[in-house]
Amino acid sequence: MTLSQTDFAARVVHWQATHGRNHLPWQQTRDPYRVWLSEIMLQQTQVSTVLGYYARFLARFPDVSALANAPQDDVMALWSGLGYYSRARNLHRCAQQVASEYGGVFPRSAQQLAMLPGIGRSTAGAIAAFCFAERVPILDANVRRVLTRVLGFDADLALARNERTLWTHAQALLPAVDADTAMPRYTQGLMDLGASLCMPRNPACPQCPVQAQCVAHHEGEPERYPVRTRKLKRRAESWWLLVLQDPAGRVWLTRRPAAGIWAGLYCVPVFPQRLDLSAFLQENGLAAAQTPQEGTPFLHVLTHRDLHLHPVAVRHDGDARPDDDGGWFAAEQITELGLPAPIRKLLAQC
Repeated sequence: MTLSQTDFAARVVHWQATHGRNHLPWQQTRDPYRVWLSEIMLQQTQVSTVLGYYARFLARFPDVSALANAPQDDVMALWSGLGYYSRARNLHRCAQQVASEYGGVFPRSAQQLAMLPGIGRSTAGAIAAFCFAERVPILDANVRRVLTRVLGFDADLALARNERTLWTHAQALLPAVDADTAMPRYTQGLMDLGASLCMPRNPACPQCPVQAQCVAHHEGEPERYPVRTRKLKRRAESWWLLVLQDPAGRVWLTRRPAAGIWAGLYCVPVFPQRLDLSAFLQENGLAAAQTPQEGTPFLHVLTHRDLHLHPVAVRHDGDARPDDDGGWFAAEQITELGLPAPIRKLLAQC
């Protein structure tokens, strides 16, 4: 079966106009700042979650200059709870680079956009297609699934050469005419198909506008696509969280390392074992405080890791600083800091 470029693109564009998502706030603009902000937030995050954050970010940082000039702590605090915090740090760096190198105006080509911090090839393609109608493809998870099924592309995407081949196929399928209207709709249409019909499990093939052209559907095995043999394995870790409070009720917080889980965020001290937490109390003259209170352990699930978190509350009667890397923070100060969502929730209960 030969896939017609013109027919495929036309079907996707028509379906998006009549059945796709057209009400989202970032779809009502071609402002690259707003589109870029939405694309970064939507990476591995559901639309329903992003909507509130998107509105709050625009209220606080209405343009790229406002974001570029903001302290990173303000950006991280507003991002808190959205997860994948490297996105927020790259968002800030990108805004600063656009302000300093491009005069606050985003470059208009996908090639240039992809050189900015936190913007990969697919995100650059989306911004360029939505804002400037550039004929460039995207390959996020939803689009990758749609195209591998339609094409019957069963090469292993764990191999870089096969990923490059799929990019070439994606380029060939782009709308050839009326790019100003077609490219935004086509790009959004592929995203919408993957999000609403061409699901990883139990795809709704009867409602799909390209069912007749879909190799995977004709094979009867759409869930076999995409093929990727090398997958990250889940693993579990246990962390002990020291919730240390002084007589005024302030909490001791430190910054997480610049790399790794919750990188750069404020957090209570974390220990890989309960004995390490006890040793920290002993070494810093905190062992004489009231008996530590063991909280209820809880699970925090990350993309490829399960964190079993064990809070331990300690009231410290003195005014000593446990180390040089942290500080005492009152409740009203904590609300202004960038904290991991489970830590913010934990402290709200103290």
